[in-house]
Amino acid sequence: RFPYLCYKNGGGKFYLVYVVFVHLSGVPIFFLEVAIGQFTKLGAIKSWTSLCPLISGIGIASAVIVFYTLCYYAVILAWALFYLFQSFRAELPWANCNNTLEQPSHMPGQLDLRTLAGTDRGRSIDYSLKYVLQITDGIDDLGGLRWELAGVLLLAWVICYLTVFQGTKSTGKAMYFTATFPYVMLLILLVRGVTLPGAWKGIKYYITPNITKLGEPEVWIDAGTQVFFSYSLCIGVLVSLGSFNAYNNNCLRDTVIIAGVNSGTSILAGFAIFAALGFMATEQGVSMEDVAAKGPGLAFIAYPKEVLLLPVSQLWSCLFFVMIFLLGISTLLTDTLALVTSLGDLYPQLFRGGKYRKLIAMAAGCFACYLVGLTMVTRGGMYILQLFDFYGASGFTLLWTASWQCVAIGWFYGDQKFYDVIEDMIGYRPGPYFRICWKYLAPILNTAIIIFNIIKYDPLTYNKTYNYPAWGHAIGWGLALSSIIMIPLRAIYILCKAEGDTWREV
Repeated sequence: RFPYLCYKNGGGKFYLVYVVFVHLSGVPIFFLEVAIGQFTKLGAIKSWTSLCPLISGIGIASAVIVFYTLCYYAVILAWALFYLFQSFRAELPWANCNNTLEQPSHMPGQLDLRTLAGTDRGRSIDYSLKYVLQITDGIDDLGGLRWELAGVLLLAWVICYLTVFQGTKSTGKAMYFTATFPYVMLLILLVRGVTLPGAWKGIKYYITPNITKLGEPEVWIDAGTQVFFSYSLCIGVLVSLGSFNAYNNNCLRDTVIIAGVNSGTSILAGFAIFAALGFMATEQGVSMEDVAAKGPGLAFIAYPKEVLLLPVSQLWSCLFFVMIFLLGISTLLTDTLALVTSLGDLYPQLFRGGKYRKLIAMAAGCFACYLVGLTMVTRGGMYILQLFDFYGASGFTLLWTASWQCVAIGWFYGDQKFYDVIEDMIGYRPGPYFRICWKYLAPILNTAIIIFNIIKYDPLTYNKTYNYPAWGHAIGWGLALSSIIMIPLRAIYILCKAEGDTWREV
């Protein structure tokens, strides 16, 4: 996701803004959420109720956001599984699009796949858009299910369910493999990528900041979104995982290590992607801005192209898409665990009242996410996926929730009081950096970006060529408001029932 947003926003300028967000908002809020979970031993919903009842809508908003994330993120895993199974063919289908199955005759307004295969756009692009997605002209034409994708989407959810059902011990053991194997593949692709003709053209585009474009609001909100997304902020994941820590665990040390490795991995993946994009731009004779579609499926265009240049490409293709799946399933597992933990605190008799009750409840939840995800594996599903990504689980919703988290701890619960809690847990008092970020820098930065983006609001488009209809944007804003409104609604409800004299007493 980092390379796709970096490419979408012009390379180096995005990287510069990303680093600012990491230091002023990402790392401080990461520490805040883990510490809250470790202290309260509760999921996101109940933990905020115990710490700051007036703004406890934060937990509900987080649960809504993580549900939307689960629904659309599983679709990306479905793409990975689809490519993985296609990699077992005698010849990789995106190596020669003439070898793929016939293009469906009902794709309105699309060029013939075999004609596209001979153009400069590149076979991996054509295979992704015209065969895998079979994308239609717009959101008003969903075009029916892609049954192959619906099948692998179901498989992804079955794997997730069977793993999470075993509990945190099973999930933790799975992470040892899912979190380490991808580094091997990433380094191999990076080494091969930088040796390709034109690779340095892509890397230069990646690392060269364009300061003149820092005034574009989309760059800032995408950078903030990526920090929150890759760190799993504001969706209840860190609070839930922190609740399983020992009370005296050094969560500050964990924060620094995990945040550093997380951002380092994103940046490393960017080098691998942009090396491949530079090669593709050189091969096609086009600029970096025009080499590929700027959508969430960028990795499914750039990396498959690079895999073709490795010996025994089918083997490397299988390993690569296993890597993509493992990266994705680790996110899906922790997000699912976060939602289950929060719901388990609210309904213990359902999620902890016996093995079979838990089995049925979790199966129903996973199936509900699968049903929503089916809309995104239709032929027009990419347009719906972007609505969930842009409105439901990104941008406004994450920045809004993050701002209120900082306000809740910094001003209502009390930053010094929370520092007392942290000192009791880890044995020493952190420096003033985190306290200043919680109370001032992070909420000011996040709120400023929200206001900035509203003033210069640019409606969502697909690949900057397709404009969504008004009703499409209305659905998107409905997704966003469904989580945003939880915080003020909960506050109004608490105030109406309160008996205290001041807000702090409430």
